[in-house]
Amino acid sequence: MLELFIQSATLGTLGFIAGVLGGVIGFGTTIILMPALVYFYGPMQTIPVVAITATVANFSRIFIWWKLIDWRVCFFYSLGGVPAVVLGANTLVNLNEEFIQITLGVFLILLIPIRRWMRNQQFYLKTWHMVLVGIFIGYLTGIVATTGAINTPFFLAYGLTKGAFLGTEAASTLSILFAKGATFHQLGLLNTAAFIQGLLIGLSVMVGSIVSKRIVLSLPEEWFMRLMELVMLVSGCSIILMSAF
Repeated sequence: MLELFIQSATLGTLGFIAGVLGGVIGFGTTIILMPALVYFYGPMQTIPVVAITATVANFSRIFIWWKLIDWRVCFFYSLGGVPAVVLGANTLVNLNEEFIQITLGVFLILLIPIRRWMRNQQFYLKTWHMVLVGIFIGYLTGIVATTGAINTPFFLAYGLTKGAFLGTEAASTLSILFAKGATFHQLGLLNTAAFIQGLLIGLSVMVGSIVSKRIVLSLPEEWFMRLMELVMLVSGCSIILMSAF
């Protein structure tokens, strides 16, 4: 009973913090949660739980920034992303748990130089480019738990900023998360327990997202980017270390 309380309190608190941070910079929600989820549920169960949690978090961002969403971007992104995430999820089931755990950790760490490189490249994307972005991100999303940080430079390169970026990225990713959840359910990975766990954690994330609206335009973006790089580094290293025990 005490263990269940500690687990619930830990994930609820992290969910709220992740919701605030993710609501401000557009990603990071699942990055913060992943080490704790891997510890409590294991790497294989973490993937579907994260998918449900991210879905709830995206719903909250869509609600908050509804009027600023670019629906054309969402359509073209989903056009490539939905079939790609199904392919990625089917790839996932053929991998062993230790490999998945190490991949998650390494992937988070690699996001740091990748994100910096892409931010330094002054991309000017057109709408149809988002189909290719969707294919790339969709496949990765099917295999690993989070790709929000890689999404960021593409959506910013299209010209979306602040509320428009937050809402459009959330709405675009939602279709991929639905496809991912449906595929996991078909493959037997998304069971009732994972759904309930993801939903409960997602509710604490939603509360954090609502709180974040008040601060989204007031804090320096660069400070949050550096903070998120630190979070990605710590989370990635933690997950890799967990694979050794």
